[in-house]
Formats: sequence, C-alpha cells, structure tokens
Amino acid sequence: MSLRPPPDSEFVLTLSCPDQAGLVHAVTSFLVERSGNIQESQQFDDRLQGRFFMRVHFEVSDPGTTLEDLRAGFAPVAEAYRISWQLRHAATPTRTLIMVSKFGHCLNDLLFRWSIGALDIEVPAIVSNHREFEPLAERHGIPFHHVPVTPQTKTEAEARLLELVDELDVDLVVLARYMQILSDDLCKRLEGRAINIHHSFLPSFKGARPYAQAHERGVKLIGATAHYVTPDLDEGPIIEQDVVRVDHSQSPENLVALGRDVEAQVLARAVEWHSRSRIMINGNRTVVFR
Repeated sequence: MSLRPPPDSEFVLTLSCPDQAGLVHAVTSFLVERSGNIQESQQFDDRLQGRFFMRVHFEVSDPGTTLEDLRAGFAPVAEAYRISWQLRHAATPTRTLIMVSKFGHCLNDLLFRWSIGALDIEVPAIVSNHREFEPLAERHGIPFHHVPVTPQTKTEAEARLLELVDELDVDLVVLARYMQILSDDLCKRLEGRAINIHHSFLPSFKGARPYAQAHERGVKLIGATAHYVTPDLDEGPIIEQDVVRVDHSQSPENLVALGRDVEAQVLARAVEWHSRSRIMINGNRTVVFR
C-alpha cells in the first residue's frame, strides 16, 4: 500500500512580492503548520526590481485539508507581506482553447503531445477562422468552432471567442499560428492567459513570406518566440525562444520546414510551463521556473 498522499493532496503555490526579510520563513512556516511536505521549491530574487518570486510544489498528509482551507490560511500571510499569489491543485489540468488559421504544424504538435499525456492540459475546443482543420479536430474528438473574421465581423468574432472562453471555463488561449491580430480590448481581457508563437525574425522580415525574405538576406539563424499576448503586437513578455543554425545550402522551402519544427517545439514548451504554473510575469519579462 502506497504511503504517498493521493494526487488531489498535492498543490502548487506561486507568489511574487516586494523583496523583504522573512519571506521564505513565512511560507515554510505556513506549510509546516498544515503538515505540508515540499516536493519542489524554486525562488528568484530580482535585485534590479526589488521583487521576489517563488514556486512551491507541496503535498499535505491530512486528507481533510482542502484547497479552500489552504487559500484561507495563506491569505493573512499574503496580506502581511503584500504578496500576489495563486494556489491550485497540482493535478488539475489547464483548460486550453487552441486557435489556428491555415498553418497546422503547431496545432498538430500540441494535439499529439496532449494525446500521449505529455502536456498537462484539457482541450475543450479548437477555434479557427477557416475550416481546414475541422477533420483533425473531429479525429481527436474535440469540438471545432468556425468563427470567420472579416473587417466587418471582427467585433462579433471576438465577442464569440470570449463567450467560448467563459462557457468552457478556459484557463489558457493558445494562438497556434492564428493569423489574426487581436484587438487591444481582447488582449487586455486575456492578459496573462494567452500565448502566441511567431518566427524570431521580427521586427525584420515582416509581412508575407518571411522565410523567403530571410533567404534573400542570407540569414544564418532562424528561430521562434513564444510570448504572452499584449496590445503591443508581438512584443509581450517572452516565455521561450530557440534557434536553428542554417547556411547558404538551404532553400527557402528548407527554411520553412526548419522554422515550423522550431515553432512547434517552442510553443509546446511554453504551454507546458504555463500549465504547470512555472511562469510568472515580471513587468515586460517572465520568470520561468523550468
């Protein structure tokens, strides 16, 4: 018989606050008082900004301890130290709505990882402004929502997206090569819970055929950036980046293929880290506890 507590007795606490003496002691004392056993603890002291960040994965031995009990118990600690915090069950998957247009490599990769249990997410819906990937959604048993977007219907389309976010209790929206610019209002409504992926040539090689433009300039590195969505287009807090070295022998088609691979990998890592509460926003930057 296992001596480990059941999965629903494991929790993840993330917090940030002004750096000050006694923070770690306050957190660990709170856990000790509730029979908490730390499984993993990471912290970062941003001395330039004077802020402290911490992530603690812990379990409790008392089966009667609930998430609500822990939240109520930690609230006075948070107030005393001016802590911004979140506390959740470690085993609760992140409900993730995926958006896509006509390029499906990131969508395919996310669905494959989800199907084999490599991502700690649930996918209640796929949303697209085109119908190309409706059969893919059906094969995975995921509801597909076709939400066309034109200059005349953009407001209605975004309202429909927010309806789905609310109706489906969505935690995270992933723009898996969704080729529509979100309005400032929608970006603000999804602040901290929408992730985008794009090639890392930006701000160079904007617009159509960026890999062809890069090939014409003879670039030696191609890559991808995953970041949180903000009203500043493609300038939100960066979560993850990666690059692949290339040379003169690669054709534009080769660059596109390599770019798709790195985009899929970078986005998957960003989604994984977010779903496990490993990312904390620090102004225009992120703290990532890998």
